[in-house]
Amino acid sequence: MGAAVGPRAAAHRVRALSAAPSSRRAAQAVDALRHGWPIKVRGAPLLLPIETAPGEVRSSHALISAARAATLKLANQRAAADPHSAVLVRTADPLDLAAARAIADPSMDLATPLKGPFLAEPLDWLEEAGAAMELARIAGILPAFLVAPQSAAEAVAVLPEDVAALSDPAALAIATRARLPLASCEEAEIVLFRSPDDLREHVALVLGRHSAERVPLVRLHSECLTGDILGSLRCDCGPQLDAALESMAAEARGGGWGVLLYLRQEGRGIGLVNKMRAYRLQDQGFDTLEANRRLGFPAEARDFPVAARMLALLGVGAVRLMTNNPAKLAALEAAGVHIAERVPHRLPANPHNARYLATKRDSAGHWL
Repeated sequence: MGAAVGPRAAAHRVRALSAAPSSRRAAQAVDALRHGWPIKVRGAPLLLPIETAPGEVRSSHALISAARAATLKLANQRAAADPHSAVLVRTADPLDLAAARAIADPSMDLATPLKGPFLAEPLDWLEEAGAAMELARIAGILPAFLVAPQSAAEAVAVLPEDVAALSDPAALAIATRARLPLASCEEAEIVLFRSPDDLREHVALVLGRHSAERVPLVRLHSECLTGDILGSLRCDCGPQLDAALESMAAEARGGGWGVLLYLRQEGRGIGLVNKMRAYRLQDQGFDTLEANRRLGFPAEARDFPVAARMLALLGVGAVRLMTNNPAKLAALEAAGVHIAERVPHRLPANPHNARYLATKRDSAGHWL
């Protein structure tokens, strides 16, 4: 059946490692994955993203998440200590992209129940595999790759340590700001934040007049297209956003002020497409955290330190934090933000989000 795949398993064209900053190299790798181009993490073989790759390519090896490997009954052969790490899989016959996508995407399992046989092989480039998985999450694609595929295009070179540089909040800066009268508060300002190597633009809404004498009411709100814009009943995001703006408007009317940080981190950091895949899994009976894990992502992948950086750029050192999530509290405190008070959300459930809220309470420790 052949030997395990290693860094020198096949000869491929690899773009020379650029002298650009680490974050720029990682951003180039993310862009490559979105376009379906291969990446070459130093120390690992060439990796082609299964979800976005075009054309006719084949490989007898795939890199998938440990959680996905467990679903495919490979955990007993080669268990991974970290459920979000990667597993190298060998197939009896070379995989084309259609077969590989059925392996990679658990939301397709009911439509493609027959898979295998597979064998988990030793993986001696775990750090590099983990970096590739994280780059896939940032790109918003499934964390799954064909390994050393035949006929792949030129690869973009990246180092494992480049990934951490891409997430460094120190690169975030204020891009612009403007007055933005709101229905709930006419005295409001919008502030846009941008990082050179990140396409996402985070947003702050400042309601009322900035005052060093009053600690602002602050909410970290992660983008939720379905809840914030479409009125989805599957989550409580839309009602939380509305309630936060109303509470901050009331603060402004009373001489205080509020700051809403709108973080572009859809689906707890896994992206909109993967969030919809998680919804399909939820429709099959899995809860919201289980669905993320089965897709190969952490249950919580949001970057809360970026919110602390936004507050620092706004000159906010202490907050009255509007949240039910202990992870937000801990992340801001760890980043040096003083939490003067926690202000809870108290919103009713509905028949469509009751299980979602129970999962947040029982599995994620939210104060509900």
